[in-house]
Amino acid sequence: MAEAYSDFAGVYDELMDNVPYETWGENIAALIEEYGISRPVRDEETVAGELAEEDLPEEEEEYREAVSEALLASERNLVVELGCGTGTLTELLYRKGYDMIGIDSSAEMLEVAMEKRARSGSEILYLQQDMRELELYSTVGTVISVCDCLNYLLEEEDLAEVFRLVNNYLYPGGLFLFDFNTVYKYRQVIGDTVIAENRENCSFIWENYYHEEEEINEYDLTVFVQEEEEYFWRFTENHFQRGYTPETMCRLVEEAGMRVLRLLDADTLQEITPESERIYVLAREQRKDAKTGET
Repeated sequence: MAEAYSDFAGVYDELMDNVPYETWGENIAALIEEYGISRPVRDEETVAGELAEEDLPEEEEEYREAVSEALLASERNLVVELGCGTGTLTELLYRKGYDMIGIDSSAEMLEVAMEKRARSGSEILYLQQDMRELELYSTVGTVISVCDCLNYLLEEEDLAEVFRLVNNYLYPGGLFLFDFNTVYKYRQVIGDTVIAENRENCSFIWENYYHEEEEINEYDLTVFVQEEEEYFWRFTENHFQRGYTPETMCRLVEEAGMRVLRLLDADTLQEITPESERIYVLAREQRKDAKTGET
């Protein structure tokens, strides 16, 4: 997956300027508020996990219990974004007060994300990891993955491993919120189409080829980036995404130990239909003990 966003990373934001990130941020924050356990922390008087020295209990046992509860609270309010890309949504959720960790396999995409962090002054932690090898230093209250990141996983075994790892790192009762493009979208909407768009400093040609038997959409991306007034740099990338059905996603989530709470059409936030192109899945961790983290 990292190779698919090498040269593309430098122009990704410009070519994705039609993605409604602001709306996505509002919708995801509202869903976390309704179904999740993570809460914004920077607008509270006391940030979770920070205890003023003068407030610490004098008794050692009480002190240890207070520190333990504070650490658990800090984990509960952590939000991880898998496939964060250039960090646009990560920054939006950080501004809403969430403690954010952004994870992506592409060093080039993360480089852009960290440039945004430097400009904004945010304290987002970025990690370069393949989501199939997710490794965190603690449990977290919420994991999100949007913009069809999971469609890049072409085998059910890879999805199952990601879901297992997410469940492993979710705080007791934590929320997993992700989206995916459906088979219907690839087969009926964008499969075997050509999309071409012009921007001020770059243009692209996006050629789609849908492989029916594998339910995989292949797209060849050709990008022209203006370097000087009369010269353009041309590069190509080849991407593969697999469409999934709600039934497959729900089965894999539940096999990983989570409970599916709700499916929503990501474009309308209404109940899904056979024509839903992008679907939100909301699932809850349900097995670990809050004190020990054991199942």
